Amino acid sequence: MKKLLSLSVLAALSLAALSLIASAQPAKRTIALADMVKIKSVGDPQRSPEGKWVAFTVGSTDADKDKRDSDIWMVSWDGSQQVRLTFSPDGESSPRWSPDGRFLSFLASRGTEDEKKLGAQVWLLSRAGGEAQRLTEIKSGVSSYAWSPDSKRLVIVSQDLNPADEPEKMEGWKRKTKPPLVIDRYHFKQDREGYLLRFYSHLYLFDVESRKVETLTSGPYDDGNPVWSPDSARIAFVSNHAPDPDRSEDSNVYVIEAKAGVQPRQLTTFPGADNQPAWSPDGRSIAYLQGDEPRFSAYNLSRLAVVPAEGGTPVILTAALDRSVEGRFHWTADGKSILFVFDDDRATYLGKVAVAGGPVERLTPGHRTISNLSLGADGGLALLSGTSSETGEVYAFETGVLRRLTHQNDALLAELQIGITEDFTSKSKDGTVVNGLMVKPAGYVAGKRYPTLLLIHGGPNGQDQHSFSFEREFFAANGYVVLAMNYRGSSGRGSAYQKAIYADWGHKEVMDLLGAVDRAVASGIADPDRLGIGGWSYGGILTDYTIASDPRFKAAISGAGSALQLTMYGVDQYIFQYEHELGLPWKNRDVWLKVSYPFFQADRIKTPTLFMGGEKDFNVPLVGGEQMYQALKSQGVETQLVIYPGQFHGISMPSYQRDRLERDLAWYDKHLKAGH
Repeated sequence: MKKLLSLSVLAALSLAALSLIASAQPAKRTIALADMVKIKSVGDPQRSPEGKWVAFTVGSTDADKDKRDSDIWMVSWDGSQQVRLTFSPDGESSPRWSPDGRFLSFLASRGTEDEKKLGAQVWLLSRAGGEAQRLTEIKSGVSSYAWSPDSKRLVIVSQDLNPADEPEKMEGWKRKTKPPLVIDRYHFKQDREGYLLRFYSHLYLFDVESRKVETLTSGPYDDGNPVWSPDSARIAFVSNHAPDPDRSEDSNVYVIEAKAGVQPRQLTTFPGADNQPAWSPDGRSIAYLQGDEPRFSAYNLSRLAVVPAEGGTPVILTAALDRSVEGRFHWTADGKSILFVFDDDRATYLGKVAVAGGPVERLTPGHRTISNLSLGADGGLALLSGTSSETGEVYAFETGVLRRLTHQNDALLAELQIGITEDFTSKSKDGTVVNGLMVKPAGYVAGKRYPTLLLIHGGPNGQDQHSFSFEREFFAANGYVVLAMNYRGSSGRGSAYQKAIYADWGHKEVMDLLGAVDRAVASGIADPDRLGIGGWSYGGILTDYTIASDPRFKAAISGAGSALQLTMYGVDQYIFQYEHELGLPWKNRDVWLKVSYPFFQADRIKTPTLFMGGEKDFNVPLVGGEQMYQALKSQGVETQLVIYPGQFHGISMPSYQRDRLERDLAWYDKHLKAGH
């Protein structure tokens, strides 16, 4: 008989084998700036009517052409097959299956220059095969659309045609120079849209066979979010029919027969924002999201509600949840429950609630994000999901289990060292518990102090959560510990937490941010002599507030921020919020001056600060950064101002996105690493 090997010998051989396997695998590398353009964005999953396929979009970046592209793909429900359906450089979006299963439609702007001037149109891919064919030719383009359940018609959202877009055709003008803009609206500016004239979005009926277009709604207000009733006879949509919609946040759900020449019927009457209607399977009820009262519009927490389709008293299904319901939701096939997504303390979850009432059932685990639900006839959901170490991908959810379908970024992520993301909790000096995330370098060594960046999210009504962030990973890969805290005003912690900063900006948030830094230093992780701070939008605003309150930071970056809030009145797009939250400046001057303290205390700022912004930003206009740059420059504090030509609030040009992170890292390295 052969002798059996001893357990110790077996263990040694196993360790040796594992060592050989590990040495054969390529070593992972740190994330580089060049990896940013390699990451693909996956979005908008849509289950096919028979449930065998899921269509979705894949966004990619062409670094050479300095542009992004989006294509339509589909994956089989078992995940075994993936097919790319479009290859055009023009980009496609909004894939939608015709309910009869014959077509997959999408939005795209293709063709000659004159054809592209029409804007996005609906295109059809026959499931029998062949090239995509343009279905619509709406002169002002299609912003969104929905198939009727009988597959015979589309309801289309399109904006009124502005004659000034083709000035050479205007009677009495006849030249290519655009005529002057004449403004007479209360809310007259919007980022990306620019100055707002009296041209509105309305609903149109489009017959697929005859290609005939009929106007369904009209008037001096915007209509949107259309959804068909199960019998294809009616359409629910959202609109604000106040005497002056610009002065009101009172959007409501309306129902209209799907034929030209009829008037809509108002279904909801809540004075705040009602949106996202969805018909019950039997067509007797409509679910929708009810927001907060108008004065709290900037701190909105949406609740799921149901109202009879013929009118009646709404029932709030998630009143006890005290968390915001987000995005798409779906009735179950039996009409007894609704599936939805809600945010909760650094994660988003799939939830379920009975229409008859009862507690919310949480269906997915934590430390993960869930979004973009698409329900199949079999009750299975396609959705997007991701984590701190995994980019968002399409998943199936059935029988209570998440099952991954797509793997667009697996090859890239397999090469990379990913930072260590952990939950992080601190306590502010007034006793408030604040939660967030800490990202440590992949090679983190316990007991060693690291240069630490406090990166502040915008909003403020949003949250830092367990989703993949290239920015956080990039700084961690370059040796920084990153703090991302959900200060008061953030979502995910309930209505009172969100509204805690109402008309009191830069107070409790700064307290929360400094408390987090104190905790990171006390824990032995953050080096108190190498602290940086930065953010974009409200994150830039809070950067200004914080460096005017505390001198501990050795470097700051304020992107798309502002400090002299008094001068934002009439300059940006937030006039409704200003007048309802802060009041009129000439009547509430003290409140306006209080929230403008970073500018009036600019002589206290000693932190070298880099200011950034988009040239065409109407959200937080560039003047906010220019004023603070000038204030620091006048006092001899080290500062720079970086302006991105042609960019709006969100920097979208790939080369500018890269430039921004490159400059950020250089600024922090200069002030936090040089000499250490």
